[in-house]
Amino acid sequence: MKYVVLVSHGDFAMGLKSSLNMLAGKRNDVIAVGLPDGKTADEFALMFKEGIQAVTGDDEIILLADIIGGSPLTTALTVLANEGKLANTITIGGMNLPLALTAVLMKDSSDRETFIATVVSEAKAGLQEFKLEQPEEDDEI
Repeated sequence: MKYVVLVSHGDFAMGLKSSLNMLAGKRNDVIAVGLPDGKTADEFALMFKEGIQAVTGDDEIILLADIIGGSPLTTALTVLANEGKLANTITIGGMNLPLALTAVLMKDSSDRETFIATVVSEAKAGLQEFKLEQPEEDDEI
């Protein structure tokens, strides 16, 4: 099985999972673990290890993190390495809803390189300024 695992500072990962449930349906292949304010990286490691208990050595992981180099990501990678699960993991930082949704919907339908290129492209496309066109005011009343 392929799992999408979301890690973040605070409740972002859980909130993103909630949004994914609304858009893609409730799924058992999405796991979310957040680093609560005031908790240490060691405490997060235990939470993360508990969160991925269902993942076996034969499973694949798509690890999405809020910030590249942040404690949730680096701690998750350490746990995965210690568990022997890092070799079957794709890691992407800077997650947003378009990235996560695309990952969930296409994780089983494409090869690794196509998958990575597509989800990163969708994440980037989701970042843009949104401008409302204002109608020009008519000077004559």
